[in-house]
Amino acid sequence: MTVRYPRPLRPGDRVGITSPSSGVPDDLRARLDVAVRHVKAQGYEVVVGHCMDGAGHVSAPAADRAGELMAMLTDPGIRAVVPPWGGEMAIDVLPLLDWDRLRDAEPTWLVGFSDMSTVMTPLTLLTGVATLHGNNLMDTPYRAPEGLLSWLDIAAAPQGHPFTQSPPHRHRASGWDDYRARPEVSEYTLDTPGTWTRLDADGDVEVEGRLIGGCIETLCNLTGTGYLDVSAFARAHAPEGLLVYVEAGGDEALTICRNLHGMRLAGFFDAANAVLVGRTSAPDAASLTQHEAVLDALGPLNVPIIADVECGHVPPYLPIVNGARGRLVHTQARSELTQTLD
Repeated sequence: MTVRYPRPLRPGDRVGITSPSSGVPDDLRARLDVAVRHVKAQGYEVVVGHCMDGAGHVSAPAADRAGELMAMLTDPGIRAVVPPWGGEMAIDVLPLLDWDRLRDAEPTWLVGFSDMSTVMTPLTLLTGVATLHGNNLMDTPYRAPEGLLSWLDIAAAPQGHPFTQSPPHRHRASGWDDYRARPEVSEYTLDTPGTWTRLDADGDVEVEGRLIGGCIETLCNLTGTGYLDVSAFARAHAPEGLLVYVEAGGDEALTICRNLHGMRLAGFFDAANAVLVGRTSAPDAASLTQHEAVLDALGPLNVPIIADVECGHVPPYLPIVNGARGRLVHTQARSELTQTLD
């Protein structure tokens, strides 16, 4: 079976904004307005939904959030859906989504990361429709550094055309921009050098496979459920194997280690030809670093493990298309990930 891709975004297309998890507090609405204007400036119309309230931990009751997400994903006039950011409780919308309708609908780009993995990864696994693990809306105004692309670039790319991203060799070590004081900020503060790191061994890596993955802290809660059957996806769409990526949002190393062990035991990595691990600012434990946690849990896979990839909660961001064909290269001379939407 082939992975289905939403058609490329074109000028005049509509982009839907909704919050399947956390909404936007009043004191951050100025940043939301900046982000919406940025998307409009690229030539797109923007439709902002009703599920945007940031007063609590979710933007609206689960039924309302699921209903608005369904409406946007099945509206042929909306070509991409992106949240302001992630959150904590997207898991409660999963049983309320009509997966048969989503499978039958014309594909629409669903974009985001963090808690959005809770919805996006199952959407690709259950329907065979590609999703885009990349910048959330509030991050979209930032200019992508050399070597990286914005989710808007990728969503507009021609199907079948390969695109390559590589590390910019700098990242933000700690902290976030203050959107309250500077809602218009569009330049990353990349204050620390760094590049990709092979954890399992020395030597060059050149490996291919279909891409799938997401946030450890949210996906670990879906292991063993019908929403996260990666092995079935691999059998149907990727007999050549997978490139699996994971990233820690904030949990300390012992928790990440335990969660990755559970995901491995549940078969999440069974078809992996390699594992990519997002750079994280999550804390180490007294006796275990974040890198050691990954190696402890995933070393038994005996596949290359490449860490400090820009696919997590540390800016900048390397967007990854769930379902795309990927080619990973990591040598002394270069590091890069090429994705092809075919």
